[in-house]
Amino acid sequence: QVQLVESGGGLVQPGGSLRLSCAASNNVFERNTMGWYRQAPEKQRELVATITSGGSTYYAGSVKGRFTISRNGIRTVYLQMNSLKPEDTAVYYCNLVQIGVDYWGKGTLVTVSS
Repeated sequence: QVQLVESGGGLVQPGGSLRLSCAASNNVFERNTMGWYRQAPEKQRELVATITSGGSTYYAGSVKGRFTISRNGIRTVYLQMNSLKPEDTAVYYCNLVQIGVDYWGKGTLVTVSS
């Protein structure tokens, strides 16, 4: 079982920035994909961004140009969030996929409000 722990969430004003971090435990293979999902109250969880072990990235259209996903090795992933909007308010979950199996963190809350 892979353990994922997120950090960096909090309260920020519209237009501000936050940097989320996610650290994975051992038992992580060299070939994997890590990413961030988010879920607002009474809404479905949605994909925000992913990054493969080879460095290929994907962004949801709603965050492209504002968010940047990056990683450090095979166990750590970051999400730099700039120009935050109230619509970005959600619990953000770290995700790791390897050999077709999904692992999830417990989430970190991001609130964008004046």
